[in-house]
Amino acid sequence: MLPADLLGVVFGLISSAVWGSADFSGGLASRRNSQFQVLVLSSSAGVVLLIGCAILWGEHFPSPAGLIWSALAGIAGALGLAVFYRALSLGYTTLVAPTAAVVGAILPVLIGILTEGFPGTTQIAGFAVAILGIWLVSRSTAPDGVSRQALGLALLSGVGFGAFFAFMGQVQQDVVFTPLLVAKIIALATALVLLISNRMKPLHPAANPIALLAGVLDVGGNIFYLLARHATRLDVAVVLSSLYPAATVILARIVLKEKATRSQWLGAALCLAAVVLIAM
Repeated sequence: MLPADLLGVVFGLISSAVWGSADFSGGLASRRNSQFQVLVLSSSAGVVLLIGCAILWGEHFPSPAGLIWSALAGIAGALGLAVFYRALSLGYTTLVAPTAAVVGAILPVLIGILTEGFPGTTQIAGFAVAILGIWLVSRSTAPDGVSRQALGLALLSGVGFGAFFAFMGQVQQDVVFTPLLVAKIIALATALVLLISNRMKPLHPAANPIALLAGVLDVGGNIFYLLARHATRLDVAVVLSSLYPAATVILARIVLKEKATRSQWLGAALCLAAVVLIAM
């Protein structure tokens, strides 16, 4: 059997691969329908899957404090995903995914500074590399300002993801599926509020099956992230799971034939390098 820390690394890397595929699917689905409609469908699929897992494994619900943390994570995750899907739908995957990942990884580390002290030299270096990477990846020749809009949305989604990581990291470690189920139910409720407030109607599941796939994959990423968190430190689990842009960008390059400048590819690589440095 693998040591706990090594098992945490494996789970974190699996989480990043599954999450990256989920984000690509969600962005693709958002090109067909509103990000709010996609979020409702994907959240619904996630709730169904997690109910089945919780029943199959016979898990109990978390403590009252754990329920609160799970609910807060659900709200943060839903808002982060809604903004992220919208950003991806604009067609700047190589800009959006790395930026959101870095911001999402930095936020839990900053929380760690307040609770556990100042980070080490490599983490400080990671912050510097992240800033440079975001600057490079945000460079675009697009004259209509769409790329700047995508960058702003990516920053906001990263805040949502970072809050999700931080909140879920506070849940007790003897349960996996039930806290995620609570978070996903709250995420679905948040998505419905967003849908109604924007005067939109929910879609029939058959209208956008890619959104359902995104929901299943997102739950898979959540599960492996929480398993990684149980096996290793919060910051390690977060930053390894935040390597998801690699999968998202690769899929965008293969499936959508998205192109990027050399400086943007360099920025994307620096963002991923920053995530690794932050974890060291």
